Amino acid sequence: MTFRQELFDSAPIRVRVVEGASETRRFVLPHLEADADVSIAGVHDAGGAAVEALRREPADILFLDVDLEDLDGFQVLHEAGSECAGAVVLMTTREEHALRAFEAGALDYLLKPLAPERFVQVLGRAKEHVRKDRLQHLVRRLAGLVKTLPEPSPAPRYLERLVIREVGRVTLLPVEDVDWISAEDNYVQVHVGGRGHLLRQPLRELEARLDPERFVRIHRSTLVNLQRVQELRPLLHGEYQVILRDRTTLKLSRGYRERLGPLLAQG
Repeated sequence: MTFRQELFDSAPIRVRVVEGASETRRFVLPHLEADADVSIAGVHDAGGAAVEALRREPADILFLDVDLEDLDGFQVLHEAGSECAGAVVLMTTREEHALRAFEAGALDYLLKPLAPERFVQVLGRAKEHVRKDRLQHLVRRLAGLVKTLPEPSPAPRYLERLVIREVGRVTLLPVEDVDWISAEDNYVQVHVGGRGHLLRQPLRELEARLDPERFVRIHRSTLVNLQRVQELRPLLHGEYQVILRDRTTLKLSRGYRERLGPLLAQG
C-alpha cells in the first residue's frame, strides 16, 4: 500500500479465507466478491498452506475455520504469528469455542451454518476495525514526516464485550448495555435491565479495562455507566444519590465526587 493510497483510504481490504468445508466456502466467497471494499487475497482448505501464505503476506481480515483437519484454527494462529491478520474472525460449529476465540485475540466468531445477516454484520465490523488501524498508522506516519509533531501514543483498547459464563451457555454482553456493576469479593455483579450476571473478576481489574469516559467509580464497590445516570440528589456530608433511568438508586460517596465533577457542575 502506498502512502497516497493510505491518505485517501482507497486500498482494498485484503481478505483471506481458510475453510475446510466446501459448502461454507460457497457461502462466504459470493458475499466477499459482492463487496466493493474487499479483495480476496487467497482461499485455503488446509491449515498448513494457510500458515505459509500468511507468513508471506498477512491479511487485513482472516476468516478462519476452527475445525480444520491438519491444524485447527487456533494452531494456525499460533504458527502464523500474531501479525498474520489485522482482524481475525473464527468460524466454528461449536458454541463453546466462543470464549477461547476471544482469548486468542479474535475480533469475532461465527457459528455454522452461517447466517447471511450475521455474516454481513461481522464483515462490516471487521472492515471498520481495519480502517481504524489504518488511520492510526497514517497518523503515526504523518507525525514522523512532520518533525515538530510528537508521535501519538496508540489509543487504549477497552473492552467492548463481557464474557459471562453461566450454566450451559456463554453470553457475550456488550458493555454499552450495562447499567451498573457492583463488587462481591473477587466477583462482580453486572446489572443489565434489572438482571444481574456474575463475573469472576475483581472490580479494580474490570474497571481498568473499561472506558473511563463511560464507566465511573462512585463508591468503593460500585461502577456506573454514565449514560444510564438520570438524576443526582444531594445528601448530607457531601454525598449524593445517583438515580438511574430505570429508577435504581445508588450512593455517590464523598471521596468519589470529583469523578462526577462535570455532571455535578451542570446541576
